[in-house]
Amino acid sequence: MHHGQSGNNNINILVTGHKGYIGYVLIPALIESGYKNIIGLDTDLYRQSLYYGQDYSGPELNKDLRDITPDDLNGIDTIIHLAGLSNDPLGNLNSTLTYEINYLATLRLAELAKTSGVKRFIFSSSCSVYGASSGQQLSETSETEPVTDYAKSKLLSEQGLSELADADFCPVFLRNATAYGLSPKMRFDLVVNNLSAWAYTTGNIFLKSDGTAWRPLVHIKDICRAFISTISAPEEKVFNQIFNVGSNLDNYRIIDIACKIQQKMAGTVIKFADNAEKDTRNYNVSFDKLEREFPELENTVSLDEGIDEIYRSFREYGLDAGEFESARYNRLECIKLLQKEKTLNESLRWN
Repeated sequence: MHHGQSGNNNINILVTGHKGYIGYVLIPALIESGYKNIIGLDTDLYRQSLYYGQDYSGPELNKDLRDITPDDLNGIDTIIHLAGLSNDPLGNLNSTLTYEINYLATLRLAELAKTSGVKRFIFSSSCSVYGASSGQQLSETSETEPVTDYAKSKLLSEQGLSELADADFCPVFLRNATAYGLSPKMRFDLVVNNLSAWAYTTGNIFLKSDGTAWRPLVHIKDICRAFISTISAPEEKVFNQIFNVGSNLDNYRIIDIACKIQQKMAGTVIKFADNAEKDTRNYNVSFDKLEREFPELENTVSLDEGIDEIYRSFREYGLDAGEFESARYNRLECIKLLQKEKTLNESLRWN
């Protein structure tokens, strides 16, 4: 059934990973769109990462994705599945764990969801599944060539979830472009956020690759808008469908991103690391399908607006280099620190 604004309040939505970078922006956006019955699930690995605002205080399950039970899914209509080990460096830390959490636990969640009568399963995938491409524009039907454990886990999950699709269970796959923008649970290990923070705190825009690789970008608010459109879309539009999430206007080479930031910040210098080489993650992505099926998503946040907003926040918070490079805002460093302190064990569970 197609739920209009008025019907929104009746849907029970579970958001996994609600305390992460995207989740923290998505929950208020859901509430603003009229969805009232939201429950979160998060093991809260990044509890130290609050950049601004209040900690989340809504209903939630404080547990590991791997430990979810059928009881947790009682009465849930829709799952938005964000939880996972986010990004390539973290995924490479331990490929077994990436496989276990990002793939096996995702599939197990979906199987339990299907048995529990959950109707719609919206999966947060990634354009990184396209991986090493030769530069032609990639659509949802293009070959995938994931080069990292993270990207491989996303693709495996898509395939496994797709096989569960039937008249009662509707999976949808949102392949997000590279996210950027402000979140209360900030991440400075994402390319735009990272380069902006380098520029602001040191005056240098520091590139670790040669800058020629293509990367599609999408503002975090636009990712959230896409998830929200997907919840209420008629089933025939989204059933077992993949959507690249982003905008055709926002495919950039890394060097172009650096130049944009440089224009915004007088006196900054672009520097290349000594061992800068080609980045194998290179993909230029088409967002025609999303624009065709969800025209309401067209009015996207531009990179200029996004960078301006990031800078305003740096000035307000007085960000310094020590803080932005700390474990607080970098997912891999955060996990390593928690393990060193022995608060988190080898399998990323709390001690």
